[in-house]
Amino acid sequence: MATHHEFFELQSDLLPTFHDVTDRVKDIVSRSGIKDGLAVVYSQHTTCSVMIQEESHDQTYHGTKYLLQDLLDVLEVLIPRCQKEGQYLHPGPEHIRYAVEDLGELPSWSLNTDAHLRSCLLGRSESIPIIEGELELGEFGRVYFVDFDAVRARKRTVRVQVVGD
Repeated sequence: MATHHEFFELQSDLLPTFHDVTDRVKDIVSRSGIKDGLAVVYSQHTTCSVMIQEESHDQTYHGTKYLLQDLLDVLEVLIPRCQKEGQYLHPGPEHIRYAVEDLGELPSWSLNTDAHLRSCLLGRSESIPIIEGELELGEFGRVYFVDFDAVRARKRTVRVQVVGD
């Protein structure tokens, strides 16, 4: 059994950001030489998710595909966006002290509790079967890396591990 690992970076925005990473994952699977196995697409960031969803051709004025905007609208009902301190228990005063004093961050950057909860709900990885060298995504499936943390724009890392024969 062989293992192949690669990663790449993406840039997030000040909105929840959806990146279609399907073609990049397919390229990594192709470079791996593995014909039968699994590709795991993983986020090491606790405010991000990896998900498989159908291609939705229409998009909002901000560039978010309609189906993905529908998901954000549902999540907004379940987990409202953190807009002020005290809205959620997290971040508490000790966390803010650590973020500001030890990491040099702005206090407002910690107002991302909604992003942490959304990531927990949707998950941070997807395992996709590889059969005869191809990702088994179905007819319309696309792999998305989602950054729910809209308090600041920053680089994110997507990890892909391919295992098989």
